Amino acid sequence: MIGSLNHVAIAVPDLEAAIATYRDTLGAEVGAPQDEPDHGVTVVFITLPNTKIELLYPLGENSPINRFLEKNPAGGIHHICYEVENIETARDKMLANGARVLGDIKTGAHGKPVLFLHPKDFNGTLVELEQI
Repeated sequence: MIGSLNHVAIAVPDLEAAIATYRDTLGAEVGAPQDEPDHGVTVVFITLPNTKIELLYPLGENSPINRFLEKNPAGGIHHICYEVENIETARDKMLANGARVLGDIKTGAHGKPVLFLHPKDFNGTLVELEQI
């Protein structure tokens, strides 16, 4: 059911420093920051030959990334995102198999439907599914 790895998301306490590390130290192609108010984050995508890295920075006091950074002050991997052909079919299959879907289907940073799956159901990893 799942397709390719779309991206690995890393929460960062200092967005400019993280951008500089990927751009200047690693020589990666770094996109422009984009605010995603519905998700409470500012995102920056790093393009790699086989996938993307998504830098996540808190947008506002109620950002879920604030809570993550309180527990992980240096930042760290926040979630992984897999592609699916149909987000509703994927959601229904997850629910039928006992997985917990967090919230409703929303529009993600790529302008496509996304949903999140509870980390306790996926070996401690928050999973995002994105419709391709």
